[in-house]
Amino acid sequence: MTLENFIYETAEEITNGNYNAVKDIIIKHKDIYNDDTAICFTLLAFGAFVEKQYSDYYQFMNDAQFLVEEENDAITLILNEVVLGYVNFAEKNSELYSINYNKARKLAIKNQKTAFFERITSLLKCPPITHLSSHAHLKDPLIALVKIGQAVAAEKNINSLIKTIAEETKTALNADRCTVFLYDKENNELYSKVATGLDDVKELRIPADKGLAGHVVQTGETINIKDAYKDKRFNKQIDKKTGYRTKTILCMPIKNFNQEIIGVFQVLNKFDETFTIDDEDLLVAIASSAGISLENAQLFEKQNKMIEEQKVIFDSFIETLASSIDARDKITSGHSTRVKMYSSLIAYEFGMEKADIYILEKAAALHDIGKIGIRDSVLQKEGKLTPEEYKHIQEHVEITHNILEKIHMSEDFQQITEIACSHHEKFDGTGYYRKLKGVDIPFGGRILAVSDVFDAITSKRHYRDKMPIEKVVDIIMNGAGSHFDPLVVEKFLAIKLLKIVEVFLTENNMDLDKEDAEILEKYNLLDLYYSIINNCSNMLLQVFNKYYVGVDLENE
Repeated sequence: MTLENFIYETAEEITNGNYNAVKDIIIKHKDIYNDDTAICFTLLAFGAFVEKQYSDYYQFMNDAQFLVEEENDAITLILNEVVLGYVNFAEKNSELYSINYNKARKLAIKNQKTAFFERITSLLKCPPITHLSSHAHLKDPLIALVKIGQAVAAEKNINSLIKTIAEETKTALNADRCTVFLYDKENNELYSKVATGLDDVKELRIPADKGLAGHVVQTGETINIKDAYKDKRFNKQIDKKTGYRTKTILCMPIKNFNQEIIGVFQVLNKFDETFTIDDEDLLVAIASSAGISLENAQLFEKQNKMIEEQKVIFDSFIETLASSIDARDKITSGHSTRVKMYSSLIAYEFGMEKADIYILEKAAALHDIGKIGIRDSVLQKEGKLTPEEYKHIQEHVEITHNILEKIHMSEDFQQITEIACSHHEKFDGTGYYRKLKGVDIPFGGRILAVSDVFDAITSKRHYRDKMPIEKVVDIIMNGAGSHFDPLVVEKFLAIKLLKIVEVFLTENNMDLDKEDAEILEKYNLLDLYYSIINNCSNMLLQVFNKYYVGVDLENE
């Protein structure tokens, strides 16, 4: 069965009163053909409306509209407009029906789908525009309110909310334009968001004591102008600048729950009519719902800004703490930053969520903060540590825990402390300081363990050079199951060499050659290891070592 025939048969069954019988078939079709989901939701919405299951209709149509916006398929777009037209015709809204019908017809002509358009409009018994009465009633204002309520209920982005309210209000009042202004009391200005392109939006600001909108803010009155050019309050210069011809205006305050003015509706040019008392009543009801939604969105936006500001403060605090270790221990300067970068690379290999990676990175930055409590004679000693000194330096992990647990953090951020102080735990339980074993070690701690060791043995110290990379990989591989979580080792060895080299570049200030980058992007650490031990080719090793030992060459 073709898709078009599926639509015809389903629509015909619904119009014949067999919606419940075909509902399961539609849902099954949606599950089978993912590309046709928008069509299935549109058919479900049509059936629900015919059966007067209005709550289901709004849900299905909302889902359909969301999916249709992402579609560019002619059949999908035509069917959606025809069903919307059917609903508007049934609600006696001739103006919107005309818009839907003509849009569907133009789409059909453009995409050579006129046969489909004629068949589906015939099945739904949609009359041509010429057969409509010019005196059709306005649609039920309650339906308009329900639609607007549904459209704004879940929207939290203030810019999207303003746009949605304006569009839905324009449609509900059968007007050509609608602007939603918000009142900035602190600066005594009205502002709105104006689209300047497909994705560009600019903010429009005007004094709150000027123009019709300003008058509404100052007085709280509703202004209903039947002929804009005969009203002295209207500024004709605006039309001269824009080329737009304003005829009728309905301007009304938007109030919050406490009846404080937080904005203004400005609706222009009712189609072929003037705004009526019924329009004013409908706009009052819309403004009541919109006012609450707008204020909630503003509060949500302020809360997000506060969270972002707190995050910036927290991040700078973390970076300050981490840099204090570099200032104290010049030998390992930059170690925490590189461990953070390696840990992030492993996390991305696991596909971790951004929020979890953020916590991991903060733990990595702070994992050695406890070295503040280690004596200088031990921390900065050149050469091998005595058993007593080694025991003392192991204390830095517990000191890390004691420092970080004193910082007030949310429940999620408390993981930072647990991860940071577990980077010396070993998978077999022989690590320190709590002798945790296996999965009892926080996952982030198991990642840090690999990153910490890798950076330590790939960094030059005053008492030794960097290890050859094959020895480094050998240590990591042999430690799987004893020192390290085998899964973490597996993911680490799968990281592309280019990503590893990019960490080296933060230290050696070298420029990455384009041809080298293309080679390094093809292979991972495991590939490099086997190419070395099997004497396959020294080209890959030469390219890698160019940046691996680049720090030494630069410093020398």
